[in-house]
Formats: sequence, C-alpha cells, structure tokens
Amino acid sequence: MEVRSFKGGTHIPHYKEYTEKCAIEPMKVPPEVVIPLLMHGGEPNEPLVQVGDRVTVGQKIGDVDNFWNAPIHASVNGVVEAIDVFPSYEVDDRVCIKIRTEGEDHAFKPQMERDPESLSQEELRAIIREAGLVGMGGAAFPTHINISPRSPVDSLLINGAECEPFLTCDHRLMVERADDLLAGARIMMRCIGASRCYIGIEVNKPDAIETLKQKTQHMSDMEVVPLAVKYPQGYKSHLIKAITGRNVPRGARSAELGCVVRNVGTTIAGYEAVVYGKPLIERVVTVSGPTVPKPGNYIIKIGTPVGFALEQCGISDMEGLKVVQGGPMTGRAQESPEAGIVKSSTGLLVLPPELAVPRDISFSDCVRCGKCVDRCPMFLYPNYISLYAEANMIDQMLEWDALDCMDCGICSYSCPSHRSIADMIRCLLPELKNRQKSIY
Repeated sequence: MEVRSFKGGTHIPHYKEYTEKCAIEPMKVPPEVVIPLLMHGGEPNEPLVQVGDRVTVGQKIGDVDNFWNAPIHASVNGVVEAIDVFPSYEVDDRVCIKIRTEGEDHAFKPQMERDPESLSQEELRAIIREAGLVGMGGAAFPTHINISPRSPVDSLLINGAECEPFLTCDHRLMVERADDLLAGARIMMRCIGASRCYIGIEVNKPDAIETLKQKTQHMSDMEVVPLAVKYPQGYKSHLIKAITGRNVPRGARSAELGCVVRNVGTTIAGYEAVVYGKPLIERVVTVSGPTVPKPGNYIIKIGTPVGFALEQCGISDMEGLKVVQGGPMTGRAQESPEAGIVKSSTGLLVLPPELAVPRDISFSDCVRCGKCVDRCPMFLYPNYISLYAEANMIDQMLEWDALDCMDCGICSYSCPSHRSIADMIRCLLPELKNRQKSIY
C-alpha cells in the first residue's frame, strides 16, 4: 500500500484509543442553548428574533446581507430568553442568542427530499449558504465561498486525515456514514465542477480506509488515498501536496491549484442540507481525555453549554480542570461552563496536568535552539516572529511572513522553554491583517 505524506511536520502521540471504537450516539438535549451570532470567519450576524419569541428546530435566527457570512439557526424548540454577551469558545465574550428549551422532541424533521442532480451549481451553493454551513474541521470559513471558485477546479479533496490527537469524530463518520459522505462529495464535485475526488485518510484509521475503498471500488472518479500519520497532515496545503504532488505557493488559494479541500463533517452536512434542507444545527463532537468517565463521539446540539456536555460524560465540575474546545494543538481553553458548542467544535477535551503545560505568553526567553524552525510545516522562523511579537513590531512580523502561519501549534509544542509562540502570533493576527491592508 502506497502511503503519501509531506515534508516537515512532526510525530506526536495519538491518544485516540479512548474513543476510536466508540460509535456515534446522540447526547441529551440541554435545558438551554447559547448560540453565538458569530461562528464563522466573517462579520457577526444580526438577530432575526427578539426576546420572548418562540422558535423551532431549524428556524433561521440570525443572518446579514453579506456574501461572506453564514446564517445561524435554532438547534432546539423553545423561547428566546436573552440576546446578550455570553462567555464564548474564543478568548473574548460574544453576543449570543440564549434559548430556553421546551418540549421533548428536538429532532429536525425534513419537509422535502431534493434530487441534487436536478439543481444547478448556483442553486446548490444558495442552499448550502442558507443552511449556514462552515468548515467543520476548525477553520469555520463559510462553505458556500469555498465552493464558488474563480479558477477552474479539477479535483475535490476530502480531508479524512484527522491528524490532531484525541479527535475521532471524522473517523467514526467515515466508518458509519460512508454512503452519506460519498453522496455529499458528489454534490461538492458538482458545485466546483471537479472531475475527480480524492479521500485522504491517515493509516491509523484502517477501518475507514477499508470501508471507503469497498464503497468506491467501482467508481472511476473517486480514490481513497492512504496518508502517513504525521501532524499536520490535514492542513490543506500539505494535503494537496501529499495527494496530488502540486506545490501550493505562499499566499495562493487552493482553487488556484485546481483543488478544493473539504472536511468530512462539512461534506456530510452539505448532503443533508441539499437533500433534506437541514441547516447546521448539530454536529459530532469527540469528548475525550484520560479522566473522562464516559468518553465518546456524540451528536451535540449547537449552543449546548460545555458544562452540560461534560456532565453527560461524567464530569460534574470544571473547576481546576484544563478543558479545551477543539483539538489539543489548535483548540481553545474553556474557562466558563456556559460557553456553547459551536459549528467548528471538533472536540471537547479534558486534559490532565501532564498534558496541559501552563503557557504564559512570555513564560521564558527564547534559547535559540531552532526546534520550532526545524518542525514548522510552513518553513517559517517562529523564533524570530515570536520575538517581534513580544516587542509588538508588526512590520517586522510581516517581513518574516507571519501571516503564513497556519496556527498548528507545533512551535509551542516543540519549545523547551514553553513559550506560547502560536498564541503570540494569534493574538496579533487582526493587527497584522489590518497593517497588510494598509500597505496594499
């Protein structure tokens, strides 16, 4: 079996054994959900409801007339209790719509079943936009934009690498919902005009590889590609290089290389949106960690408070625990149990002290060892960029290509001084982008 990979990156422990064999199961619906108006790369939505309004599952409750946005929808039946600032999955609090749950049945009930082949590219993209789809692997960029390429595209790449430790939600989706994944891939191929589809899967998921190889064995336009187990194998530039051999120049969009990359969860959500009209109101989340009594892969309603989700898995109090929403390398530490699960929440992790080294942004001086440089998959100089970040020297950060940082966290992971290099760069990203705009 040929196994493909990319140059650079690093090997880190998997920690997937806690949940990789756990079948997907629904989590209990919480008494209330807290849904942020902003869960995507773009501007916040405006609320379409008021306090006291009754809402139903799948109802659109936030939107704005902007191509770069993705609307939000009610994930439960209930009453709007508040529209206010609440603790967020991000470092800053955000305006959210709080809904008090009412009733017992909160399943989405399709009102239609559409044939994707009868719809035009424009109609497919409009449906996906209306459903509020975003990249569910963590980036949260609006999907309708990704599938509206301005350059000819010949290949769709489905990212089944799931290279971060602990996370197994996409693994289980590939095993349990392979047919829906392939149907969603066909829809995405039609949207972008691609003639081929590649499904890249790391070889530590042999059951997913075998399942999808069997399903695609008579499909000449689909290929399952085994990938080496290495972080960050799932980043789009490295995925494109590993699967197609094409180099992605710095600053280039993947579509300019004739490729569009989509996450497993996003692709299945696209199938549900197009065929059944289902908006993105729930997702599969890996809840894991060495001390979690009931780890697993759970279907969780968007807006479910972190504290409630942990309670369902046997953890009654977050006090003193390191809780991360997302993966351990790219996720965000959660301080409040009120913060809600969002569209890009791949995981909810409880990390013990030995796996959660405290990292102050200026914890220690750089010792010039060069480990961050050796392992950077973007071939940057994180050591220099972080030094300029500490001094708030924005122009110098731009000169050293700080905006090419993919926020993989390898630099922080590799640093013997425990410097939070990735955090330093991440905190200054808005200023970096604004400075770049002013230059051009």
